[in-house]
Parts: sequence; C-alpha cells; structure tokens
Amino acid sequence: MRNTLYRSLLAVMLTAGLAPGLILAAQPAAVQPISIEALAHLPALQSVSMSPDGKHLVALIPSPKNPDETALATWDTSALARGPTVVTPSGEHMKFIAASALKAGKILAIARQEWTGQLGGCGEGKVTGATRTFITKAYMTGDDQKGFEEAFAKDTHATGVSKQTQECLELAGTASLVDMLPLDPDKVIIRQLSGVSLTSNYYLYNLKSSESELLFRDNMRASPSLFDSRTGKVLARAEVEPKDGDYERRILFLDPKSGQFQPQPALTTKLSDRYTVDPLGIDDATGKYYVLTDQFSDMAQVRLYDAVKRQYDPEPVVADANYPIARLLFSARPANFNQVTGFVIDGPQRETVYVDPALKSIQASIKQAFPGQQVSLVDYTDDFSRVLFVTESANVPPTYHLLQDKKQVVNLGNTRSGIATDQTGAESWVNYKARDGREIPAILDLPAGWKQGDAVTRAVVLPHGGPWARDYMDWDVSGWVPLLTSRGYAVLRPQYRGSEGLGRGLWLAGDAQWGLKMSDDLDDGAAWLVSQGIAAKSRIAIFGYSYGGFAAIAADVRSPSPFQCAIAGAPVANLGRLGTSWSDNRLQRIMQGRTVKGMDPMLNTDKAHLPIMLFGGDRDVRVPPFHPHDYYEAVKDKVPAQYHVIPDMPHSMPWYPRQQRETLNLIVNYLDKDCGSLNS
Repeated sequence: MRNTLYRSLLAVMLTAGLAPGLILAAQPAAVQPISIEALAHLPALQSVSMSPDGKHLVALIPSPKNPDETALATWDTSALARGPTVVTPSGEHMKFIAASALKAGKILAIARQEWTGQLGGCGEGKVTGATRTFITKAYMTGDDQKGFEEAFAKDTHATGVSKQTQECLELAGTASLVDMLPLDPDKVIIRQLSGVSLTSNYYLYNLKSSESELLFRDNMRASPSLFDSRTGKVLARAEVEPKDGDYERRILFLDPKSGQFQPQPALTTKLSDRYTVDPLGIDDATGKYYVLTDQFSDMAQVRLYDAVKRQYDPEPVVADANYPIARLLFSARPANFNQVTGFVIDGPQRETVYVDPALKSIQASIKQAFPGQQVSLVDYTDDFSRVLFVTESANVPPTYHLLQDKKQVVNLGNTRSGIATDQTGAESWVNYKARDGREIPAILDLPAGWKQGDAVTRAVVLPHGGPWARDYMDWDVSGWVPLLTSRGYAVLRPQYRGSEGLGRGLWLAGDAQWGLKMSDDLDDGAAWLVSQGIAAKSRIAIFGYSYGGFAAIAADVRSPSPFQCAIAGAPVANLGRLGTSWSDNRLQRIMQGRTVKGMDPMLNTDKAHLPIMLFGGDRDVRVPPFHPHDYYEAVKDKVPAQYHVIPDMPHSMPWYPRQQRETLNLIVNYLDKDCGSLNS
C-alpha cells in the first residue's frame, strides 16, 4: 500500500476520474464484495495540507514500521517524484491522529495516547465516572521534523497544583488552529481547550518565538464569535444569560471608537428558539458584518448587518431556496484579502460555489477532468501555482491531487486503493412522507448491480448519530455503507426530524421525540423501501451508532416493528444517565440537553422483541459501556442478544484498524447469520 502511494507520486499527468457506473443485475458474478481489509486499513493519505508558500505538503500515512499505525510525512512539492522527504512514525505511546502545515516552516501535529484512571471531574465522562479515555496533545515541529515540542505546553502545565488537577488539565486539554492570520508571517490564533471546565482560552501565538498573548478567556457565559484575520483582535462575542426561565443569547460587536462591545438587539435570541445567528466576517467596503442566520427563512442565509444602525439589510447576500448556506469563503491572498470568494451550500453534497473568477475557472477545469465526482479545493498559493484538491464520490474514496502551474495534475494518492467503482451501487437523494405528513429527506444507496425492477432485496435502515447532525452524499468514511451495498444490501439513511443542517423546522421537530416521532420516521423509511419495490418486508434490519444506536435499541422495544433485527453501536440506552458532557460546545450542552426526552428504552426492556447485537468501546466516555452492557443484561433472557466490547475504542473516529476490522466483521456476520428472516 505504501509503495503504491509513493509510486503514484511519479505519475505527473492529468488523471481523469472514472464515472460512477452500475453493473446490471444480469451480471451479478462480476460484482465482488469490498473486503473488510480494504475498508479497515489506515488511509494511504489523511489530514493532507499544504504550506501557504506551496513548498511543502504534510499528511499522515501508514507507518513504514507498522502499517496499522500512522506516521507524519512531508513532501517537497518541487520534487514530488522522490516521495516524502521526511517520515516520522508515531511513538510507542503517542499516536498521530491529525496534522496541519503552518507558515514559518512549522507543522502542527496532534497525537493521543491511552489513559486509565479516575477522571475526578474532568472533561467528557466526568458525570458518568468513566476511567478509560485518551490524553490528546499538540506538538510543533519543522518541515524537517528534526524535533517535536509539546505546543503551548505552558498553557496546559500548571505549577502548584495536585497531580489529579494536572491530569485534568491534560485530559482533552489540547490545542487547535483557529485562524492562520495570512498577512502575518509568524503569528496564528490557537484555541486551548481546558479539560477541567470544557472552556477555552484563545491565544495569539508566535510560531518562531513560541510566545503567546491571551486574546480571550472563555467562560460559561461568553465566547468569541469573530476574529479579525488581519490582527487577531476579537471583533464579536456571544454571551448567554439566564432570563425568564430560559436563556438569552446575545451577539456583541466591538465598537472601534469606544473599544467596548455593544449588544445588538436584532441579533439577540432565546436559546430555546435555536435560531442560527453567527457572524462570519466584515465587509471592508461598508463596515457591515456578514451574518449567517435563519431568522428570515427556514433555511440559513447570509445577510449584511449594520452594527451602527443595528439592523439587517432587507435582502440576503446569499441564499438558496432548498438548502441552507453553510458558510462564506474569504480570500487569504494579499491582492484581494478578505473579499468574498465563494460560499458553501449544505445540500445533498457540500457544494462550493465560487464567485472569484480565478477560483471559479480552476474549479470548472478540474470538474471537467473528473466527471461525476465532487471536487474540493483544499489549499492554494497566492498565485495559484499550486492548488491542492480532493475528488470523491459515493463509490470513489477521496483522492488527493496537486495542480501545478495551472496545467499539470499530480495524483498524490487514493485514500483507499483497490476499491472498484462497480463494487457499490447507485446513490440518490430521496424524500418520503412520514405518517404525520412531514417530508423526510434521505440518502438511498442501492446494492451493487441492482436496478429498478429487479427482485426485492435485503435492506438496512441506517440512522446517523447526533442526533444534531446529518449525512451527505459522498464516500462513507466509516465504511458501513460500502460494506453493505457491496454485499447486496440497500441502505437508507433517513434525515429524520431532529437532524441538523436541513432547515430549522426539521431540526426543531425532533425536540423531546427520542424513541417517538424520530423513530416513527425510521419505521416509515422502512415502509417506503417496501412500497418502492426495493426491499422485502421481511428482510429489513436497523443499524445505528451513537444516537443511531439508541434508535436501534428503541426499535427493539417498539411494537409493531418493520425490522427483523437491530444492531446498536455505542448506543445510548438510558436517557436518565446520559449526562451533560457529550460535547465540548457549551451552547450545545445547554440547548440539546433540554431536548433529550421521550421514550427511555431502559424503562421498557420488558417490551424487547427483536434479536439484537450491541457493541461499544471500553474507552468511550461519550457513551460509556454501561449503556450497552446494562441493556444487554436486561434483555438477554427475553430475546437473542449479543454484546461485544471493543478494546481501546473511543466513541468517535479515528479508530484503530483492528477496531474497524472487528466491528465490520461483527456487522457482516450478524446480518448473515443471526438476523431473523433477513436472509430467507
């Protein structure tokens, strides 16, 4: 795999992508299931970035010493054919999980190690009393990777504190990049998360001197909303205050004359209303702020806001009739710094629309060379002599490329080589009616080779986690969808009520509906598969992870059920013991915590009636193992039940290859052997 990656760097040529295709049902023998190893091994490339000057690429690759572990790699873009100039494998304990090329010849590498001990009130898991988790640290090194120093260590290491407190400071007390400050040659803005309080400090950090200046100290009531990308100064902040039994969220803008932050009544909302009000940037020509908001429409749009007159412009700057706007893109180039270059539409795919002529032309040319694939520009130099981009689709894993001098494309490597485009089926965005008439969007993935009119097939309804999240039409990095479709399953991923990012109405409709209307939407999705002639009524399973795992458990105690079995990964089973620390985002904890209500499976275990398989990691502090364990113990004598503990697995990706292999095998074997009439 590594040799393949390095050889691919020799191919300095324009590589056209393969258009997704289907194998006709009359030729099933030509379709081979994707091997579990192909889905479980470390990506050949991940966390790829380019230095602002375009001289270096940085990425994580499988370690030359052990392909199941990561290594940090650096390439010289002027000599890509030589392969990586420097490769540093992960250490014995600290394993690289992310990397980013910075300026001033620096690289920020994130690593983590397993940790066992009493959390003592620290971070995620503090309420549930979890004892097995990870310590995550940030390291700074140069392009030559000659030395690694713990980045921002003085901000996490405290003197005169107990050992337990110091451990708290280190747990989840890692740094992340907030703003590159493109016009400053040496400084960046970083966020330092405290593992004690789950609050953050923001620093102006000098990459050359390692000196830092505190910009903002987050607390339980205030956090920064917008920084000046020229100076690093805080331009806007958000405050949350209790009011009349609710909370009020206020946006305050910096008054340049007084130096004080001024509240903006038009941007003040009740937290329970959950309006999106996010400052994105400032228009240099007018001094007005770009604000992302859904105060005027179900779908978020961008409007200009006058902080002096304290009012929005009457018309949006960017809006889409069918889908929310996710963000604006601003230029980092000195020639047109801070000008809007494009925007992102949160449709079935994240669609980037460029208004900058140069970027629009580059994107169009690349799309022409890679038909049928989604094209994302990752990094580019000021003169566009180097453009790092990635291509992917539902059946083509992400592939990284470098456009050089606007004419040559170097194929840097496919993240998962050896997967053919005909091993998965067609993917489409669909809508179906829930029983109460609400329109539910969903992603439908058909089995490889299957076409409308073929005999009905097996199917899996796969609800996403969150539930404040959503799915997109692209390569499924978890591997679950290609695993299933390449083995003859149709997969339906409902964007059930409570899903975020597809309109405020759909999002709010899930409040207090855990196991109720949110689960109705999944049952109705199964019925839709039958009505469309895709799935047999007696051959449908439900599988989900995190909140999706809750949905699978809920299906087990709901009757009647359209499912023949349930698979619950890292499932929430006990709403009463969910806790309040499932996110490091304070606002999300406040808002979402008030919506987690409905049917509690642990209070309804006497109604269990489906075969069920549960699994979870023993280092999961977001949904600790007691959730699946307790549910298993409660139902094992009532229904055929399995429970598997995955060693050292955390809640969220990245997972180790051995964990991927184990969970993917569990899923396949259970569906093939233990899922009722699914295979009859």
